[in-house]
Amino acid sequence: MSALQNTNIDFMGIRKIAAIVSITLLIISAVSLGTRGLALGLDFTGGTLIEVEYSEAPDLEDVRSGLRAAGFDDKVVQNFGSDRAVIVRLAADFDDDVVEEIFQVLQQSEFDVDLVRAEFVGAQIGDELREDGGLGLLLALIVVLIYVAMRFQLKFGVASVLPLIHDVIIVLGIFSLFQLDFDLTVLAALLAVIGYSLNDTIIVSDRIRENFRRMRKGGPYEVINASLNEVLMRTLITSGTTLVVLISLFLFGGEMIRNFALALMIGVVVGTYSSIYVAANLLLTMKVDREDLIVPQKEGVKGEGEEEEPSEEIPDWLRRMEEKK
Repeated sequence: MSALQNTNIDFMGIRKIAAIVSITLLIISAVSLGTRGLALGLDFTGGTLIEVEYSEAPDLEDVRSGLRAAGFDDKVVQNFGSDRAVIVRLAADFDDDVVEEIFQVLQQSEFDVDLVRAEFVGAQIGDELREDGGLGLLLALIVVLIYVAMRFQLKFGVASVLPLIHDVIIVLGIFSLFQLDFDLTVLAALLAVIGYSLNDTIIVSDRIRENFRRMRKGGPYEVINASLNEVLMRTLITSGTTLVVLISLFLFGGEMIRNFALALMIGVVVGTYSSIYVAANLLLTMKVDREDLIVPQKEGVKGEGEEEEPSEEIPDWLRRMEEKK
């Protein structure tokens, strides 16, 4: 642990390489989103819903495997109300033949199966809600910019918001590039990534501000490097323990939350990277300096190392004493 606490890594020495990597990832993500788009899940597109009830609780993985073997890959299988009730959702228009075929596959189970209902369901998220969500996200970024600018300084505000945009675009780009299902769980993970990345960036920014006021020697390059080395241990512990949990969820959490865990894993890695090589790099590019963090002194308050100048006005009691003499 002491070895990590005493690191002296020149993080900013490869800032240009990191900038090239970030720009490349952003371009690839933007092109993929513009040409391929996202593979929207049933929460966004709607489809056919089939509800069945088993005599005994089935293994959902066996149900999924059976449907996958029958050629139904684009489906969601989950319990509904109890462990014996199962719903199957497909990204397809309602069709009696499809319903009958799926029911026959489900009947191959060792338990008795009864069909409860089969119907077409609309998307849980419509175009209007998607637009409102995008506007809400934009408003949140603006509020973050204002808060950090007031809490630290405008340059720190910019260096906090741009990494968030960087992280969101890259996570979306990876899901678009590999055409991974984008559903409500992934959307929730994306919002969690924003919170995680912002928290990490704020901690780095706070240490940089503190060192600008504490360190008497060295310019912005040295101060930022020293600050990143000081928070390295905390960053490794936080990111490492979070990734251990997320990897466990990805491997053993089941199909329903697999993409949720994957989105968070990507977000934690990208967010940790951006708090160092995007936020700190932006501060160095914007030429942040000690003068940006000087606290304005109130009139009449002594600054550090300054002596109070004597007042030229003579008090009344002293003037009366002089007159008596």
